[in-house]
Parts: sequence; C-alpha cells; structure tokens
Amino acid sequence: MNGFKPLGVHEVSDFNRSSFPKGFYEGAAFEGGKGPSIWDNFTHKYPEGKLSGGVNPEGIKYYNNLINELLAKGLQPYVTLFHWDVPHALEDEYGGFLKRRIVDDFRDYAELCFKEFGDRVKHWITINEPWSVSMNAYAFGKFAPGRCSDWLNLNCTGGDSGTEPYLTAHNQLLAHSAAANLYRIKYKSSQRGIIGITLISHWYEPATIAKADVDASKRGLDFMFGWYMNPLTRGEYPKSMRTLVGKRLPKFSKEESRELKGSFDFLGLNYYSSYYAADAPHLRNAAQPAIQTDSLINATFEHNGKPLGPMSASSWLCIYPKGLHNLLLYTKKTYKDPVIYITENGRDEFNDPTLSLEESLLDTYRIDYYYRHLYYLETAIRDGVNVKGYFAWSLLDNFEWDSGLSLRFGLVFVDFKDDQKRHPKLSAEWFKNFLVKSVDVFDWLHFVLKQLLYLDVLTDVMTCLSSMLQD
Repeated sequence: MNGFKPLGVHEVSDFNRSSFPKGFYEGAAFEGGKGPSIWDNFTHKYPEGKLSGGVNPEGIKYYNNLINELLAKGLQPYVTLFHWDVPHALEDEYGGFLKRRIVDDFRDYAELCFKEFGDRVKHWITINEPWSVSMNAYAFGKFAPGRCSDWLNLNCTGGDSGTEPYLTAHNQLLAHSAAANLYRIKYKSSQRGIIGITLISHWYEPATIAKADVDASKRGLDFMFGWYMNPLTRGEYPKSMRTLVGKRLPKFSKEESRELKGSFDFLGLNYYSSYYAADAPHLRNAAQPAIQTDSLINATFEHNGKPLGPMSASSWLCIYPKGLHNLLLYTKKTYKDPVIYITENGRDEFNDPTLSLEESLLDTYRIDYYYRHLYYLETAIRDGVNVKGYFAWSLLDNFEWDSGLSLRFGLVFVDFKDDQKRHPKLSAEWFKNFLVKSVDVFDWLHFVLKQLLYLDVLTDVMTCLSSMLQD
C-alpha cells in the first residue's frame, strides 16, 4: 500500500541495536533495553504552584522513590520538567504562560528539582513540545485552558488565536532559558548532567517543484520548528514569521536573546507525521488574523490524488518515515548540528472493543512503523547527524489527551476494563528482539506463529509472514 511492502526475514534479523553507533541510547523501555523517560511536573511538588506556597514533601518522596527504584533496576531517568500541566493556582492567579511572571516561578520549580534529584538525574528536559501548548491550548482551544478567538466558533473560554499562541511560545522559551542557564551555571559542573528542550515538528514536502510551494514548505518548518529553534540558536524568530506576523510577534530584549542562544546541551525531537505544503496567499485575512493561517500555506496529506503516506488512527498522523530522515538532515544543516535525542516516535490504532485480547496484541503495523523509522534514523546517523538516542512512544496505552482512551499508542496493551492489566503486544516482542545484538530468525517466527494459533482471522499477519519466508 502506498509503496510499502511487508518486512522481509533478513530485515527482522539483520537490523537491530548493534546497527547503531557505540553510545547510542535506546529508550523503548522494555526487557531488552533501557528505561523510560519520566514525565515529572510541579503540581506534585508545589501544592500552590510556586515555591512561596510551600513544597509538598510527599511529592518529593514519591519522585525520590521512583528515581531510586529505576536506578536500582539499571534504568537511567530522562526527566521532563513540564509536560503541559500548568498548576491551576498559577492559571487562576495570572493566566499561566500568558504572563511573563511564570518564568520566575518555573525557574524556582526547576531549581527545586535540581537540588532534590540532580545527584541522580543526569538528563533534564525543561519543556515538552511548547508548540503543542501554544497551538492546541491557545489557537484551537483543544487543550486546557481551552482558549481561541471567538470568531472560530470552537466553544473556547476566551482568547485570541492571532496573539496568544505567540505570547505563550515566547514565555515558554524564556522559562526554558531561565531554567537551563540556572542549571548550567549553578549545578552542571557538580552534578555532571546535561539539559535540553524537546520540540515537535512535522516534515513539509513541497506539493510541487514550483518555487512558491518550495518556499511554502520552508515556511511550514519555520512556523513549527524554527519558531523555537531560531531563538535557541540565533536569539531571534525566523524572518518569515517576523514578516508575516508583524507586531503580533513578541520581541526579545538583547539580554533575553543572548541568554536564549545556545541554551541547550541537546535537542529532544518528537517526530510522527509529515505534510504536503502548497503556497496559499489567499489565506491572508487582516480582519481575523490567526496563527492557523499566518504561514500562508495549505498543508495536506494528499496532492492531486497522491497520498504522502498511509494514515494512522489519529487524523493528524500521516506515516512518512523518510520525513524523519529529512528533518534530521535539515536540523543538522540549519541549526548548527546539535546533539539530538528522538524523544517520541510512534503510531496509534483505534481502541476497538470488538477485538479479542489476542487480536489486539497483533500490531504488525506498529512493527512496520518502527522498523522503517529506525531505518531512516540509522541512515541519518550514517549521514553525519548527531543522534544519541531514541525513545519509542509509547511503552503503554495511555489517556491520550483530548482523545481520551479512544486511541492506543502502546507497545503494551492496557486493559482499561480489567484493572489496567498489561499485556505485551507483538511490537513489544519485536522491540525486545531489536534491542539484543542478534536475533534467531526461527525463534522469532516461532513466537509469531504461536500468537496466530489464537486467531481466526490471520490475513494481515500471514501476508507479512509469506513475504518474510519468500525472502
């Protein structure tokens, strides 16, 4: 389908962890590999959302126990300080990331974490996907606090999709630099850790070879990736954003610009999907400006009847593994060759209650997704991109934000109807085999065939096995 073919037996056996360079960290978090990243947040440590409100000793104890247990099992924690959960107290007091005041509160919170956990945590991520906060919470109103322009008729709680996304992105960048520079000045030399930020980006393919569409694809990257990477490497927003957004785009002071430039030891990069980009000057609307249209591009998964790739369950997730390779090369060339960790990569399926447990575990499509993305990742490393690690999203099926339990991203099936019992999917077994130095092909086929004995409908998997046996 769409140029994809099932995996061959040589691909299963020959491509594994040893294909990657020495020192590469694989974070699938299953038996054969290392451990999970830990999504920490300050609502558990500050009951009132900031240091002056007091510290929750039970929260500190919980994370100390968690970190210690991980280390005892040989797992290295990669700790994210903020994954979208602004304390309600700060939202009520001054509007959270809408106000510059949050920068100081975030820095204080980060310092508490450095003091309490920095003797054991050696990899810190300040903020996960600031783009997702600014867009989903302040442009589309899908995430808390649910803000957007009223003319969009999205039942938001207030807001302005033409200004608030830019303002919240600006304050997230300042919060990141405040925490990162504090760590590097005060704690890094003694604790011997590193600190970075995680960004998400799609890849944008030009819809045609016309210059207008090639330029549109670059603007797509500017408005999603360069929005953050330009300040982090150059201390200013991309020229395309400054031109198209104008006065609605905040400005950094000279001191802020200086502190932002180079304020990361590594870049966390989340990649899932890609789009076609076509020039769309007709989207300009001075009367109703919004970040959704400011870039003047039309982003689609299909152009002239040609899909970019197959779709996953999420409406935004078009599977295009080569996009990861393209994005990594673009990052190396455009943004001073940073150290990169792929901090999220994965695909989902619908939570189908009509499937038996055995059917739900046979996720051959997820194996295909991971194999192809890891292949292009390894190719990028061969091309000189400085990638140091990879984390699969996700270890477990989880509560997927505004989609709730309707989607499943996990390598491990979680039975939400039976006390959250966990069952490894076929992809988990594949990942375990990937993480060892070599794989016995017949052991792998024996495992797969054992799973098939439970099923009446075998078409998808038998097609895959047939191709493997032919190879």
